[in-house]
Amino acid sequence: MPSKNIVAIGGGGFGRSLGSLEIEKYIVSLTNKKRPKICFLPTASGDSSLYKLNFYRAFSKLDCITSHIDFFSRTENLEEKVLTQDIIYVGGGNTKSMLAVWKEWNLDKILLNAYEKGIVMSGVSAGAICWFDKGITDSYAKELAIIDCLGIIEGIACPHFDEEKEREPYVSDVIQREIIDSCICIEGNCALHIKNNIEYASIDFGNGKNCFRVTRENNIVKKEIL
Repeated sequence: MPSKNIVAIGGGGFGRSLGSLEIEKYIVSLTNKKRPKICFLPTASGDSSLYKLNFYRAFSKLDCITSHIDFFSRTENLEEKVLTQDIIYVGGGNTKSMLAVWKEWNLDKILLNAYEKGIVMSGVSAGAICWFDKGITDSYAKELAIIDCLGIIEGIACPHFDEEKEREPYVSDVIQREIIDSCICIEGNCALHIKNNIEYASIDFGNGKNCFRVTRENNIVKKEIL
């Protein structure tokens, strides 16, 4: 059976600045290939041209065979493209809109198949939470919300946990009110590596950044470092 990997990044990486490409190198290393094929899905940003440019600049430096998929111009054969990759990388932006487009094109089913085949799944922000049952998103203009995601990994995830001041109070509130039982919260410049659905590792590529499991015990909200 192939090893299955998801790398969910809470914030940072090539989308902001190329920098040292530390988390990108980590993702590439999971393939154990000299020149892995990586495909970028910039759907959540509306297929932003600048975002795509930064992707090509970053992963070309790491000697990857790079490509991307557009949904807002002519779209190629998705199954053929996705299932021939070593890595899928999903960019940030509007998670709700991204998932709606993907489902219309049946990409949700294709990505699950790719994951089961051992293709590394990765991404930042929208591209971090999309793999979980549910995610906490700022897709709506005036409030955070919990939305259904792809359901490849169990649980609820929240990115930007230390970067956006409304995130931690929102998570605490929905847990305290028993709307959700727990939440995996990922800080900026940190990623959660989930291997074979059961092994969880926090990857700090900032300065002492963490992933947390936030729960409620005896009416007190608790944060446990993953």
